[in-house]
Amino acid sequence: MKKIPPSEKIRKRIWEIKERAKGRREIEWEERKKVLDELIKEGARLIMQEMLEEEVEEFLERGYYERKGNGKGYRNGYESLKIKTPLGKIEVATPQVRDTEEKFESKVRKFLKENSDVLEGLAVEMYARGMSTRDIEEALEEITEDRVLSRSTVSRISERLWEEFKEFQEEDLSKYEIVYLFLDAVYESLRKRFRIKEGVLVAWGIDIEGRKILLGIWLGNKESYQDWLEALRDLIKRGMNVPVAVTSDGAPGLIKAIEAVFPKSLRIRCWRHKLENLSHKVPEEVWPQIREEIKSIRDAVFYEEGERRLKEIAEKYKDIYPSLVKSLLEDHVALLNV
Repeated sequence: MKKIPPSEKIRKRIWEIKERAKGRREIEWEERKKVLDELIKEGARLIMQEMLEEEVEEFLERGYYERKGNGKGYRNGYESLKIKTPLGKIEVATPQVRDTEEKFESKVRKFLKENSDVLEGLAVEMYARGMSTRDIEEALEEITEDRVLSRSTVSRISERLWEEFKEFQEEDLSKYEIVYLFLDAVYESLRKRFRIKEGVLVAWGIDIEGRKILLGIWLGNKESYQDWLEALRDLIKRGMNVPVAVTSDGAPGLIKAIEAVFPKSLRIRCWRHKLENLSHKVPEEVWPQIREEIKSIRDAVFYEEGERRLKEIAEKYKDIYPSLVKSLLEDHVALLNV
């Protein structure tokens, strides 16, 4: 039975993360963020592992499954290496070699310890922007300054990574029947090399069977109408159906994009964002009681009942907390659409 290189095991984990995201569980914000963090973390791990494995292939002058024939030595298992990153520790397997004329010293190992956050940023870019092979190659060359890996090795890594991320970016969405679409921006900016203020735009769906599905991620300004418009058009281009409802926060650019691309879908104002905004409009000590009153609007069984509760609460607090009432009534039809 052939031994499987660590990079292939990581690819399998990435596939499992994407499949697990389709489980029948409520699409809570914390879980959505956890899945995306896992995906990016494993993407960074894959880049690191590819670099380590290619370095040894370059040293031994043969691929993983090729037999020894040049007297360069043997692979001798792996040593665990834990690297600190902004998303936590990432563990990779450092290849070991034996029976070599010259001692093998990994330059990549030292490089990874000093540049883990940059590689994490590269993983975000590849998942979110759909970089070309040449984009990836140029990014790796810039990061390593052509000292750690040869140009041909960087090229081989880029080819494999490009296929991996292209598959994610171009998934056919026509196989899903999306009922509810959720849109939000997750990251505020990228780090070091990238030096740009861009969020990561994310689309999740719940299909007719109740499964939640990560539909797409894109780099872009979370307030930008044009960036969201391009993201939503990408969903349509990949075959996604028109959903029954689309949930978002109150960003004007995002709302405008939703209304342009999905005019027949109900637009729902995200209650999580709304409650967070409302909590800043009243004293901290009274908020728990008022929050429960406001949640009764969301939890009403019928539209008319929710509308009645909204009017009652607005009337009750209009003179005491006018800014609360103003915020509550803002875009209230989209709030009631829930």
